[in-house]
Amino acid sequence: LDEKYNLPTPSEFIFPFEPYSIQVDFMKALYQAIEHKQIGVFESPTGTGKSLSLICGSLSWLRDHEAREDKRCKELSSKQTGFKNNVDKKNKNGDRQSAMEQIKRQEKRKLQLKKIRSSIANYSLNKQNESKSNSYRKKVKIYFKSGCFRKANCDETMILMKQAKMEIENFGKPNDTDSLSIEDLAIALDEYNSDDDGDMEMMDSNEEEDQLTRIFFCSRTHSQLSQFVKELQKSPFGKQTDPDGFQVTMVGLGSRSNLCINDEVRKLKSVSLMNERCLEMQKNSKPEASSEDGKRKRQKKPKSTCCYYTNHDATSHLTNTIVDSILDIEEVVKKGRSLEACPYYASRHAVPLTQLVVLPYQTLLHKATREASGIKLKSVVIIDEAHNLVEALNSMHSCLVTAKQISKAHGQLTRYAHKFNTRLKAKNLFYVKQILYVLQNLLHATKSMNVKKDNSPNENKPKLNSRLLTVNDFLFSSKLDNINFFKLLRYCERSKISRKLSGFVERFEQNGAVAINKPTKKSSLSTFLENIEKPALSTANTNSTPPTKSEYDVTMASPLMHIESLFAAFSSANQDGRVVMTTDSESGPTIKYLLLNPASHFKQILDQSRAIIVAGGTMQPSSCLLDQLLPESDAEKHRSRIAEFSCGHVINGATQLLPIALSSGPSGEEFEFTFQKRRSLKLVDEIGRVLVNISNIIPGGIVCFFPSYDYEKYVVQRWNEAGITAKLEMKKKIFREPKKANEVDKLLVDYTRCASNKGPGKQNGMLCCGLLLSVVGGKMSEGINFSDELGRCVVMVGLPYPNSQSPELREKMNYLDRNMKRHTDGRSAGQLHYENLCMKAVNQSIGRAIRHRNDYASIVLLDKRYLRPSITSKLPTWISDHLTNHERFGTAFASIKK
Repeated sequence: LDEKYNLPTPSEFIFPFEPYSIQVDFMKALYQAIEHKQIGVFESPTGTGKSLSLICGSLSWLRDHEAREDKRCKELSSKQTGFKNNVDKKNKNGDRQSAMEQIKRQEKRKLQLKKIRSSIANYSLNKQNESKSNSYRKKVKIYFKSGCFRKANCDETMILMKQAKMEIENFGKPNDTDSLSIEDLAIALDEYNSDDDGDMEMMDSNEEEDQLTRIFFCSRTHSQLSQFVKELQKSPFGKQTDPDGFQVTMVGLGSRSNLCINDEVRKLKSVSLMNERCLEMQKNSKPEASSEDGKRKRQKKPKSTCCYYTNHDATSHLTNTIVDSILDIEEVVKKGRSLEACPYYASRHAVPLTQLVVLPYQTLLHKATREASGIKLKSVVIIDEAHNLVEALNSMHSCLVTAKQISKAHGQLTRYAHKFNTRLKAKNLFYVKQILYVLQNLLHATKSMNVKKDNSPNENKPKLNSRLLTVNDFLFSSKLDNINFFKLLRYCERSKISRKLSGFVERFEQNGAVAINKPTKKSSLSTFLENIEKPALSTANTNSTPPTKSEYDVTMASPLMHIESLFAAFSSANQDGRVVMTTDSESGPTIKYLLLNPASHFKQILDQSRAIIVAGGTMQPSSCLLDQLLPESDAEKHRSRIAEFSCGHVINGATQLLPIALSSGPSGEEFEFTFQKRRSLKLVDEIGRVLVNISNIIPGGIVCFFPSYDYEKYVVQRWNEAGITAKLEMKKKIFREPKKANEVDKLLVDYTRCASNKGPGKQNGMLCCGLLLSVVGGKMSEGINFSDELGRCVVMVGLPYPNSQSPELREKMNYLDRNMKRHTDGRSAGQLHYENLCMKAVNQSIGRAIRHRNDYASIVLLDKRYLRPSITSKLPTWISDHLTNHERFGTAFASIKK
């Protein structure tokens, strides 16, 4: 195929406008990397049209690949040649058969797309004949959304009250399982017969193999994905067909928090609770069971179902609309509301027919989520904003469980087992007792962590007490080394015990459930039943403590579902992670699994994908990223596939960019913001003098980044005392980054108004723009565009190194030192990782300024350590190439003024 059908890299790509030369180079390199099944590391500064280059380069390859495959299959299916021997005959016949099957699949897909477009055209006509059905569906929707159930007559009301009172009085008695109701049986565990994997393998083998070539594009946030889809809509591939007749089909995937339109589910806020509630409502949507004489069993009360999920015709039409159009998640949700169809399942049903799948990090990188979404990685994977890829993998596969959650899960499961005591069969009883044993031993392990008081008179707060263990050491010390966590986790997944336990809590322990939402108005019958329920439940829960306010906000209704992630961590390789046990006065004792080796979870993506492209604005140094993502056993094999591409900026760096590394301030105070020196009053005052001088000559907005919120707070307090704040406010309106996410939008609106001169106006002939005090790694350091007047100067205070005393960071550095080679300059892998964490944060922050071709800005780096070659080499090349070092402030001031 490579020799006969591989076309040369196209010299001209389909682009909505005349591309820059760096965009053409980017697309050529991307095209070749995908064609030759490589692992590509692509760096393109923000503002250079990276998203559009990814779209046009990858979809151009997809278009050409499908054309070449069609040509190859048609030639093989129609070719009749002689055979030299039986082996050659067998191979040729196999290739021909495979080609004919692929042609059939392509024809089937084209027929499906044709039917989809036809069904979309006929849907509106069919809906006109279903007005009565629509009217009934609206009534059902209002009925369930209101939360009101059918009114019972007086006799039935008395029966319900007596039955509820009898259930509560008999709760916890040995013989209460003899009279289980239909609702009770729904939350009882089904019989669990075997630990074998035969049934799962049979299920997998019966699935039809999906051979459609796809491109999976993922990014970190929902807003970044929406921006990508908007770029796709503006591109030539966003139209019905491009000039060559190629039409791409696309679907965007997201969580229920983004796609669900059922208000009863959306009000839960927590994604875990939303998932539980959605699945429960689906179960309620199934047909009712029939009795032996063929009549339906009478339910004691109607169950809540989802009218959007059960509206199959509308959901099918929404799926067809998604396949036929290029829609982002907001547009899919809007259409789902108008059709009264479920956008979440409509999007998932569209995946088999689409060539481009847009999805968040979690859905692609987490195996369980990936499999649940029906994603099969046999095509091209593009990961945007990949500078955080390692941290994202570590975060999503690490887990933290508190002692309160373990205690709550143990109490709930104990009462659940007592309730269904006589119904539990041997296997279920064995695993339930085993889970209780594990939870009990985990509780004993947390009790060994005591909070230690500091004896110093100036410090009354308890010190953080922590221990770090390997997985094997923790299991031995907790007496859990004899537990097979593989089988235990498989049992939890197949029996759905956490979901059953959640239903049990909702049904029988409403008084102890998590109070996330505001209380709704209840009927008099519900109020009466709750009043008679409270005394009985309080006696049944004598061994459990009442939940605190923090538990109401953090803990899920069924914490066992969260604890299952800890079971998965205990089944991982001993060298891949560590168990960190900590305790403090706020959260109490906790058990945290810290992933050290993200390569173990990235391996499946490497092995199954045709090509992997990791792209970002700042990807250097790429060696550290690749070293942590490539499995040690297959490192050499994968390293031969690596292809790197880095381009400059679209601006003229000599005239539109002024990066300065400054060693001292106006009074000669040396800038060295180490942890020991950075709280010096002289040093803090010198920062203020620099900003006052810069504010005098820069009319636009200034964004100043500090290493942490605490240090920013300390600096502002000192400025207020020294009168520096008043001097700054004479030229700039000061804005401070808030800690709360819901306050960011208002601050950005106010800052934008000030920068666009819609705020206080002009003072002394200068634009009264703002001075924004931000924090590295905060809400302003990534994803925010400070273009034009919003960011004419970016000031970086010091080097934001992470806390070197953190047990997690120390263990990560030790792991890298043990498993990776030293750098050529003698530094260990752990030291390089420590420096890279700092410089990645710096690069993300200072990259907020230049956002388009005509933009310009100054970048001021306050610290003499920026003069070191090891630091300068980690800056983006489009910045480091123009970086000037100034040991005195006077020369730097003159450069900025010029």
